[in-house]
Amino acid sequence: MIVYPMIELQHGRCVSLNRGRIEDPMIWHVDPIETARDYAAVGAEWIHLTDFDAIDGNDENSNLVESIIRSAGIPLQLGGGFRTAAGVERWIDKGAGRIVVGSFAAHDPQAVKELARRYPDQIVLSVDIWMGQVMVNGWRTPTAYSPGSYISLFDDAPFAAVAITDIESDVEDSDAQLGLVAGLAAETRLPVIANGIIRGIDDISRLKYVPSVSGVMVGRALFRKTFDLTDVLDIARPDPEALAEFI
Repeated sequence: MIVYPMIELQHGRCVSLNRGRIEDPMIWHVDPIETARDYAAVGAEWIHLTDFDAIDGNDENSNLVESIIRSAGIPLQLGGGFRTAAGVERWIDKGAGRIVVGSFAAHDPQAVKELARRYPDQIVLSVDIWMGQVMVNGWRTPTAYSPGSYISLFDDAPFAAVAITDIESDVEDSDAQLGLVAGLAAETRLPVIANGIIRGIDDISRLKYVPSVSGVMVGRALFRKTFDLTDVLDIARPDPEALAEFI
């Protein structure tokens, strides 16, 4: 299972959100570029970065995001405000390893499927859920889709993964989120990345054995120093296979 340490940006600062409330972020007084380098230094394979300002069409973080892409030393999975094919292609050209699409996919599924075919294994479908509905536009607007039916629309597209977030729950309610993620993962052939579910090391161990869950995003717990990224990476690695004993 791949661990994706998260960097969420707002006005050039690292932040975290409570239940998707962009207007009331928790601010972490750390340098985003150095944070990305630190994650790579301890062995992370990927970094997930969300640009909250880009969701509202503000590109003030563009130079910072480019600097992180250039200096991190590992691939970046980038989300936030991708609503056109041109926007996706622009950031792939700038070096982003993967692009996460949410609202764009809900508004124009066919265009996003075509993008996924053009860039196989570089497009991630974001599924943000609140009260049993898929949400778009920065978690502000409900759609008519249920999570399962929405994901099934894209089963024939070569997405790198589906990133699932239960906005209604918070890290204190990770049991409910684990059940939601496990249920949706069982219904799709696409690999699933769980977001927002980790409150402790034990949650990593539990997710590791959920079929079809290929990764987990970890953000706030790292900033709070609930645990070290090194410990999370160790637990997420595959268990060594038993070796036969020969006499």
